[in-house]
Amino acid sequence: MQLKHEVNHYVVRNTAASVGMSMYLLIDTLFISIAAGPLGLTALNVALPLFSLFNCLGMLLGVGGAAYYSLNKIKHPERVKSTYSELMIFGISLGLLLTLAIEIFIHPLIYFLGGTAQTYQLAHTYISIIAFCAPLYIANILSINFIRNDNHPSLTMAATLTETSSVLLIDWFFIFGLGLKMEGAALATIFSPVCSLLILSRHRHFPQRQLSLYWTKPRLKTIKDSAQLGLAAGINELSNGFAVFVFNIILLRIAGNYAIAAYGIISNIALISVALANGVALGIQPIASREYGIHHYTNVKKAFWQGLKITIAIGLAAFVILTIFRSQVIALFNYQHQAAMTKYALTGVPIYFSGAIFINSNILMILFLTSIRAARTAFTMSLLRGYLVLAPVTIILGFSVGVNGVWAAVPLTELIVSLLSAGIIGYHFRKLPSADDH
Repeated sequence: MQLKHEVNHYVVRNTAASVGMSMYLLIDTLFISIAAGPLGLTALNVALPLFSLFNCLGMLLGVGGAAYYSLNKIKHPERVKSTYSELMIFGISLGLLLTLAIEIFIHPLIYFLGGTAQTYQLAHTYISIIAFCAPLYIANILSINFIRNDNHPSLTMAATLTETSSVLLIDWFFIFGLGLKMEGAALATIFSPVCSLLILSRHRHFPQRQLSLYWTKPRLKTIKDSAQLGLAAGINELSNGFAVFVFNIILLRIAGNYAIAAYGIISNIALISVALANGVALGIQPIASREYGIHHYTNVKKAFWQGLKITIAIGLAAFVILTIFRSQVIALFNYQHQAAMTKYALTGVPIYFSGAIFINSNILMILFLTSIRAARTAFTMSLLRGYLVLAPVTIILGFSVGVNGVWAAVPLTELIVSLLSAGIIGYHFRKLPSADDH
């Protein structure tokens, strides 16, 4: 019961933090739909893969580094004394290079991501500003993961919720108060990680903390060890952007900009369900890593099953609620009452979200595999889920069935991968010793 209480403690706080951020993105999308219409939504969807790239690099270093930290902080604290500092310095440097690359290659980048002559100017305005978010997003995600694993999940929840509430006001002020539309939405996005980092800086006053931030030279071994453990989480995060990219290209060819706008609505609604699943997965990760590190294998299994039950319930609720109320939800994002966009979205929501249980379960199982040092297996499952199965299934169904085939590609892909992941988790559980080491 004590372990269950601890799992729920972490899950609730991490879920609140994850949902807070996704709510900001959802409301930001709503504001853009009102200010810039369906083409604004399409331009936003063109830019979404870049956010996935920023988050990917943050998860790669943050989830991996925090997992390495949790696995060693009790028995071998000397190994992880400088890990956070090294990764922060490396991550910020990497983010600055990424910002520079986006600004230099912005013209071909927009067309590569699915921009058209109709959406180019809106996409250019938005992307040229959000490029400066790269180092901030990386630093924020990295800090959230480390501080959570340093026994302070309440602070990460407070940081994200404060960030969401304050940035929403800034977002509204820039978009509507100053009339900046897409420029305002992009400028507000920069404030998002800044607000969070300011709150997270209070961790230095936490009496039980082991983390410290100071200037040090990043070592290749630290980056390599962390990236190996975080690779699955990073690739998993990037797969969201890759899916948006593939969908944008195929939908543009078979149906045009309004189908992409409909997908923009669906993908942003999906952020809520995915955020809840991420919150559960990130909630059990520090506990599973810790218990695995000290060879309490019974507790490792208990943490997983508790997380899986919550995850399945969330997926089922998302499907039922969004199927019943899809008309009302879609109407919120269709301020200009565009008929074609409404038609695509009404059909797409129930098809896409029929896979919510499998999407959420895969997120949990892949991150759990990372927690028990099965990073290679987790990486393989991430590749299958986000790339090797998704891309061909989307292409085949899209060009053979049409737009509905594109919507169906996600649930079919997630079902295939969840069956494989469940078999792999069962295999790893059978390999664990039947008795704990004390």
